[in-house]
Amino acid sequence: MQIIRKNDEARAKHSRVLLANDSQLGRSSERAPITRISLMKELVARGVRITRQRRVLIGIIQDSSRHLDAEAVLRLAKEQDPRINLATVYRMLALLKHRGLIDELDLMHLEGEKHFYEVKTSSDHCHLACISCGAILEYASPLFERLKKEIAADSGFRIRVARLELGGVCKMCSEKPASFSAASCE
Repeated sequence: MQIIRKNDEARAKHSRVLLANDSQLGRSSERAPITRISLMKELVARGVRITRQRRVLIGIIQDSSRHLDAEAVLRLAKEQDPRINLATVYRMLALLKHRGLIDELDLMHLEGEKHFYEVKTSSDHCHLACISCGAILEYASPLFERLKKEIAADSGFRIRVARLELGGVCKMCSEKPASFSAASCE
């Protein structure tokens, strides 16, 4: 995923689109009434032992403004505790996923078979993946919530998990001349 320029952040500020590489989804009441759960509080309440390494990993995942893959979590964790290894990261991600505290995303496989993780929010949101530059945008809308309710009502299906990833071309790439290559977005 790439860093989006400041003018794009300003454009997104006035819409329901949130830049996933600087996401405030679930962090700011001014953007949307969506909140992130507190991983630490949830784990403590469920009786999970919080070791020093788990505390480091929880902090990284909780505080990240980006979708992180396991290797990115490891890289950040090693800055705080060089003894943390990839197996520890994967065990922590599995624990959080098994307990329903994080979502695992493939983000349209723009970066190969990597999986990315984000803390669960109080309301579902969509991920928009630019196939040109690799930017990931988050979109929260009451329409998505209404669609889930309609599907449940019409089908009798009890929805537990909803993920919507859309691949396309972001506004920044759409506005570039046709001769402009995708590599130039970086």
